[in-house]
Amino acid sequence: MANAVDTKPLVLILLGPPGAGKGTQARILEEAFGLVQLSTGDLLRAAVAEGTPAGLAAKAVMEAGGLVSDEIVLAILKDRMAGPDVSAGVILDGFPRTAVQAAALDDLLAETGQRVDAAVSLDVDDEAMIARVAGRYSCALCGEGYHDSFKIPAVAGVCDKCGGTEFRRRPDDTAETARARLETYHSQTAPLIDHYDRLGVLARVDAMGSIADVRAALARVVGAVAA
Repeated sequence: MANAVDTKPLVLILLGPPGAGKGTQARILEEAFGLVQLSTGDLLRAAVAEGTPAGLAAKAVMEAGGLVSDEIVLAILKDRMAGPDVSAGVILDGFPRTAVQAAALDDLLAETGQRVDAAVSLDVDDEAMIARVAGRYSCALCGEGYHDSFKIPAVAGVCDKCGGTEFRRRPDDTAETARARLETYHSQTAPLIDHYDRLGVLARVDAMGSIADVRAALARVVGAVAA
């Protein structure tokens, strides 16, 4: 019950491989609990556009073709988390990715008496996830999503939503790419899971269930730490 005594904003981290539903569930949590999803890419773009000191530093690095350092990302995150619109809490997306970044985030949060309230691992079955990702396609006109096995148009070749007849697949939605992404994810995330398990804030959710089932499980986790 990290926030039972004080009113510090909640800090929630969603861990999960591509296709696990992090984006969908983050949007649901935003609406249900008033949280704000913060993705590393969006934060960097906003900071650069606003011309903040950290944003200007990031812009210089990116224009030189370099990778933005953890220090700059943390500075941008610190600025963003001071905003009035995140008073209820945040969902961190894409950061941290390594144990070193996780430790740095812990130190940053400690400066304001905060901590990661819950790190939720959206657990998947690798082979089922590969099949899920590899079968995805969408309407080229309206973007409605479909799947070779799980969601096909009611009329073959015609989008249910807009009637379009052109469809597209992302070039990286292949079994080979999905398998490589999963291997990378597991190798990078295993240390993070250990880190948050040691801190006693790790929760695991079966992400292979329905959107509603995953939503309910996540709501229980967030509800518990927000109580």
